[in-house]
Amino acid sequence: MPYVSELAGRYAAATNYHAVAHPSLPNYLALTSGSTFGITDDGYHRLPAGGIGAQLTAHRISWRAYMEGMAQGCLTNTSGYAVKHDPFAYYGEGCPSSVVPLTSATLDADLAGGSTPNFVWITPDLCHDGHDCDGAVADSYLAGLVPKILASSGWQKDGLLLIVWDEDDGNSGNRVALLAIAPRLSRHQTAQAHDHYSLLATVEDRLGLPRLGQTRGAAPLNELLG
Repeated sequence: MPYVSELAGRYAAATNYHAVAHPSLPNYLALTSGSTFGITDDGYHRLPAGGIGAQLTAHRISWRAYMEGMAQGCLTNTSGYAVKHDPFAYYGEGCPSSVVPLTSATLDADLAGGSTPNFVWITPDLCHDGHDCDGAVADSYLAGLVPKILASSGWQKDGLLLIVWDEDDGNSGNRVALLAIAPRLSRHQTAQAHDHYSLLATVEDRLGLPRLGQTRGAAPLNELLG
């Protein structure tokens, strides 16, 4: 993945960052609610209303979650979109209006028009995230997407882009890559132990939100962003 390696060499990377579970779903829930809810599968579980989406809405902070391949609502799998990779579909009733398909008419328009929400979540489809296709395909996808984000006024005005994988392949103790990309952020690495709760804690702290669940005891990514 040469493009990912290039980003790691230009910005900041966490070398001791870990997912918190297997398979995918509990990691997505941890990233958005501070809890896995004891879930150990990728099935659908209707959870209580909550998570960072509900926090953002309650605090009137604009947000959008862009899901590549979503075509028939957030509860219907397609050939590219997997409900298990859309954590916002699990909290409360129905599909939040802030969860939209990832198309040129949504994310590209929001970035180019200067109307980027304060919080953005992006889930690539099952090929572009490296799940069903090899790393070269995922790398090429990021090489097309990331420059659009870095060219946007939303990122250039004290924005922060975090790129992370949900889980490992079972061969590295669930260690995954985390890249932090921000204006004026110098190239460096951190070997301090972090996990998905650390990431959510960092996002909530930056947005002035109360910490959820296990993020309350998590160490934020401060040394990575300094």
